[in-house]
Amino acid sequence: MIQDKALLDDWIVVCKSTEVGEKPVQMIVMGERLVVFRNESGVHIFKDLCIHRGAALSLGEVKNNCLVCPYHAWEFDDKGDCVKIPQLPEGRSIPQKAKAIVYGTMEKYGFVWVNFSGNNPRLFDHDIMNNEKYHHIMWGPQEVEALPPRIVENFLDVGHLAIVHQGSLGDAEHREINDYSVTKQGDRLVSDEIAIYQPNPDGAGVPRYVYYTYEILRPLTVLFTKKDREKNTNMTILLTIRPKNETHSVAYGIMSFDYDTGSTDEETIQFQDAIFAEDKPVVENQKPEELPLDLQVELSLICDRMSIAYRQYLKEQGVVLGTN
Repeated sequence: MIQDKALLDDWIVVCKSTEVGEKPVQMIVMGERLVVFRNESGVHIFKDLCIHRGAALSLGEVKNNCLVCPYHAWEFDDKGDCVKIPQLPEGRSIPQKAKAIVYGTMEKYGFVWVNFSGNNPRLFDHDIMNNEKYHHIMWGPQEVEALPPRIVENFLDVGHLAIVHQGSLGDAEHREINDYSVTKQGDRLVSDEIAIYQPNPDGAGVPRYVYYTYEILRPLTVLFTKKDREKNTNMTILLTIRPKNETHSVAYGIMSFDYDTGSTDEETIQFQDAIFAEDKPVVENQKPEELPLDLQVELSLICDRMSIAYRQYLKEQGVVLGTN
């Protein structure tokens, strides 16, 4: 397991809820192989390892609400206790050490989350998910050969929109970014509204300025809101990252709209995939791979204030993975 106390104490996204069905699934988080399974009481996460002979529990099945090892059919209840060993003669007690390693599990906002430390802190609030005016679309998984802080910072970077996403999220003739500030609001860091000129902000083909607000919720979870003042509409995208191992990450998102986009969910996801595909080669080739927390290492501008705030936040939180 990758040792990073700040992240191990936090909630980390594992997968979409829809990825966990009748059969156990294997997921890798922080370099740790996990098994995720569902029974009548909900979703549960164990270390993907049977204490008996090291088999992958994810290759087993769920039977009588227990996770059954594929190798010798040992049965573990959702608290990790072994409740049946077929090889034991009748009347022989189950050894006390016959337990699975259980991690904190939460199912919320359409995702499954894991907490490795057992502290089980409060998950961030995402009030829009409970707002009936919004339509929500789950996005991901998208695997990236990059560390989480680089992916998150790219999402917070307003200056690249008219360059990397020219013609969709930005315009070549409107690359300037006006000054803005970042303030702390409770446990979040929030930017002012930033004016961005977009050639087709709502699919109607009429170019105009829209206004982005960025928020840092947790080290691996951020959000932006796009406000169209002319149409009086809002959309948000929440991005959250699963650190897979020391070189790869997996990105997930929630796209929320308080208006009819005129597109199907599938078309919206395809558009977001195309935007992400434009970002990937940039992020995967940035050097150094780790995000420098010393602000003197790279040159920053006033328009990079959100990035600067994120780096300072990671330093305050003590995040080690993907930073230097």
